[in-house]
Amino acid sequence: MNNKENKLSTCLVCGLPKPEEFLTPVFAVRKAIIEQIRADGIKCEEKEFICADDLNKYRKIQIAKMVEKEKGALSALEKEVIDSFNDNDLMAEDVDEDFDESLSFGERISDKIAAFGGSWTFIISFLFLVLLWMAFNTFYLLNKGFDAYPYILLNLILSCIAAIQAPVIMMSQNRQETRDRLRSKNDYKVNLKAEIEIRMLHEKIDFMLRHQGNHLHEIEQTQLEIMEEVNKQKIKL
Repeated sequence: MNNKENKLSTCLVCGLPKPEEFLTPVFAVRKAIIEQIRADGIKCEEKEFICADDLNKYRKIQIAKMVEKEKGALSALEKEVIDSFNDNDLMAEDVDEDFDESLSFGERISDKIAAFGGSWTFIISFLFLVLLWMAFNTFYLLNKGFDAYPYILLNLILSCIAAIQAPVIMMSQNRQETRDRLRSKNDYKVNLKAEIEIRMLHEKIDFMLRHQGNHLHEIEQTQLEIMEEVNKQKIKL
């Protein structure tokens, strides 16, 4: 390790000595965060340093104020997004996989029944069985079979199937609505975090451009001073 890595500096917030490689100089911190630090009564000079833990803490406070200013009171989802900045957590998650794992055996069966009941396979198969039932009783048993015309038993079976199928489909639709709600919440969290990240990135780029411009201006001033000194030396000669 070189001397720079071994050099210790004190964090202006917690006051603990830490290697400078784990500290951020104050001049590289965004203005909004510096103002927040000063609002807590801490003197903040450009030559000082701040550790990553304290910097993340003030970033979280600044982000919370920014979101609260634009959206009003923070919801539980928005607080979860803000907390993820400190923990570096990913917001994107497979909602479908988690939801499917929480389903009971009966719920899985009802979903499969609802999926089969809304397919062409079910429609064609059911139509074929009904026609076969009617043809068997009418032509093969000469309308003297166990369910002669007007097919009262067939009507009873169809009514029972409809009575059972309707609530099964409704249960499946309710679970699909719950799944869609979870997807919407996850999409909102991902979009909110992405929007905050992009805004912070823009602020960092603007800060770097301003800082670089000031640095270039100082270099130009130094060069002009050197050129003036050189011209003075030439005049004297």
